[in-house]
Amino acid sequence: MTKQISFSKYEQKVLPNFRQKINKAESTEDVKKFFIYTVKELLESILPEKFGFEYEDVALMPNSEPYYVLSERLLSSDAFKSVWNDSDLPHLLSRIAKPAMHRYKHPQKHPEKTEAKIRI
Repeated sequence: MTKQISFSKYEQKVLPNFRQKINKAESTEDVKKFFIYTVKELLESILPEKFGFEYEDVALMPNSEPYYVLSERLLSSDAFKSVWNDSDLPHLLSRIAKPAMHRYKHPQKHPEKTEAKIRI
């Protein structure tokens, strides 16, 4: 049986700020941006000295599970790959992506309601 590293304590540090930001998101682009910055913050706290994360390393994909995609640059890095394969990191990113995906899809269903809420 292999040992799996848990990074849920890092997730708990970024979640409150993330929830607050996506609740205030005014557009789908805001949701994408907040998701990317939150994942970047999470990854930098887990692997601060091992890897230079860039904005393009992660993207929200609201129309297909797991609702995010990682760059080839990240996935080909040995330092990242070892953490990715031996930890709960894929599950953490899924848990962060799900509320972002729901918030992303909500304004698309009724943009006039979203605009009305923003204007008031």
